[in-house]
Amino acid sequence: MKTTSLSLCAIFALANAAIAAEPITLKLWPDGPPTVMVPKSDATVKLIQSYGGAGPNRITDVSDPTITVFRPEKPNGTSVIVAPGGGFMFLSYAHEGTQVCEWLNSLSVTAVLLKYRTPTRDEKEMFELPVQDAQRALGLVRHHAAEWNLDPKRVGLLGFSAGANLAGHAAWDRGDRTFPQKSDLDDPRGPDFLVFIYGGGFLDKDDKSKLRAGFSIPADAPPIFFLVAHDDKSNPIEAAMLYLEYKKRELSAELHICAKGGHGFGMRKDGKPINDWPQRCAEWMKSLGYLGAN
Repeated sequence: MKTTSLSLCAIFALANAAIAAEPITLKLWPDGPPTVMVPKSDATVKLIQSYGGAGPNRITDVSDPTITVFRPEKPNGTSVIVAPGGGFMFLSYAHEGTQVCEWLNSLSVTAVLLKYRTPTRDEKEMFELPVQDAQRALGLVRHHAAEWNLDPKRVGLLGFSAGANLAGHAAWDRGDRTFPQKSDLDDPRGPDFLVFIYGGGFLDKDDKSKLRAGFSIPADAPPIFFLVAHDDKSNPIEAAMLYLEYKKRELSAELHICAKGGHGFGMRKDGKPINDWPQRCAEWMKSLGYLGAN
């Protein structure tokens, strides 16, 4: 009888562990987002269709944003919010989202997949509402830090393409970026560290040798890991210029520009050195103490 009882206890313990490992999805705005999205234009609809439209790995028409928390078996206290790209038209949800979360979990990092509002190409600033969602996500993660066994001072933000753009704004913008409805979950402080993968949007529209008007890297900008391919249009210029701004301010930064890779490779593998970026990023995180025990 004792053996049977112990076996049942073990089964229940395993079952509870499996349940605990299931991802948690939370609405960012349970009462609805504070800012109403502009309806997408016919031009935006056609643009989305030109990319193949929506599908299981390409999500669009997100008006009720969420975060999904992927918890590792033994969390080390570090968390990373993952922002997929998609040109503010859609979210590349697999190779720039769920697969990234799986990799982060393998490092004992808690991954938080951000499903931000999209499309926002018809807004005055395409990044504004997604940044609002990212700041809310940062607040939610820090609010639940004790519950999820996290360090509220080790919350990173990793973005691809448009997701990197919103991550940059969340990390670098200063001034009065506040919410129409304030609460203790609104967190304009930004991430504690940043992973900026083939991002853009911070250069002058007409002169790519200059940063956009009114933008600068602040003196308290968080440590950053830049990754981009040389054959990715203007994004390598942007990464290099942003890196130099970090260097001028003597801020912590690491820059990787690989010869080939193009744009949008995410976690895909096609035999290029740039596909090893997760290993380089993990080495960077470890060097800064983000992979140590909580």
